[in-house]
Amino acid sequence: MPRKQRSYPSDLSDARWGLLEPALTAWRAERRGKGLDIGRPPEHDLRRIMDAILYVDRTGVPWRYLPHDFAPWETVYGYFAAWQKDGVFDQLNGLMRRLVREAEGRDAEPSACVLDAQSVKTSANVPAASQGIDAGKKIAGRKRHIGVDTLGLLLAVLVTAASVSDNAGGIHVLTNIAADHPRITKAWADNGYRTKVIDHGARRDPARKGFKVIPRRWVVERTFGWLMHHRRLARDYETHPHRSEAMICLAMIDLMSRRLTRESTPNWKCA
Repeated sequence: MPRKQRSYPSDLSDARWGLLEPALTAWRAERRGKGLDIGRPPEHDLRRIMDAILYVDRTGVPWRYLPHDFAPWETVYGYFAAWQKDGVFDQLNGLMRRLVREAEGRDAEPSACVLDAQSVKTSANVPAASQGIDAGKKIAGRKRHIGVDTLGLLLAVLVTAASVSDNAGGIHVLTNIAADHPRITKAWADNGYRTKVIDHGARRDPARKGFKVIPRRWVVERTFGWLMHHRRLARDYETHPHRSEAMICLAMIDLMSRRLTRESTPNWKCA
C-alpha cells in the first residue's frame, strides 16, 4: 500500500519499491513454502525491512543504532543476512543493471568490462584474520576487487584482505564475469593487472580471439566514487567479507533504482 510520507531520505519511494518488490515477495513465498519464513509471527513488512537496510547502508550507523520506528535491529539484520546468503542482492543488482542498460539504449548484457581494486581501512570489530596490509598504498584493512560494465554498473565484487594482490583478486573477478556474462570479450585494466590477469583473460576461451586489455580506469574509479555516497562503505565495518560484498551490491541497487526512477538524495559529504 502506498505511504503518504517518507520518513527518511533513504526510504524507498513507491516507484523504487515497485522495482524491488517482485523479487522480495518471490523470495518470501519460496521460504514460506519451505517453512523457513523469518517473520512469523508477526510477519514483517518487506518494504520497511529494506528501508531499514538502506538506512544502514546510506547513513553508516551500526545495526544496533537503527531508529525504533523500524523493526528490531536483530530482525533487520536477520533479513539482511538471509538475503545475502540466498543471493537476493545479486539478483536485484543484475535486474537493476539490465534495466538501466536498456534504458540507456544498450543491450541488456554487456560485451566489455573494467577491473580495479580499492583498499579501505576497517573498523575495530573486523577480525584481524580477514585483514591485511596493502604495501603499495600503506593501508591496513581490506580490499574491494570489482568488475563493472562500460556504464560503471557492477558485474562482480570480491572483498579480501588488503594484502591480496590485484592480480589474485582480478583473476577471481574475471573468472566470475566470464562465467556469468559470456558476451564479454574485452576488458580494461590498469598496470596492476599487467601479468597474470591479462594472461588469464586472454586464454579463457582458446577458440575466441580478440580479448583486449586497455587502460580505461576512469569508469571504474567513478563507480568507487558512487559507492562512497553510502557512508557504510567509507570504511569496512562488516565482520564477514561476504557481508561487505552485500553492502556494495546494495549501494549499487540503491543507485540504479534511483537512476531508473530519476530520483536523487542528499550526499552525506555535503550534509
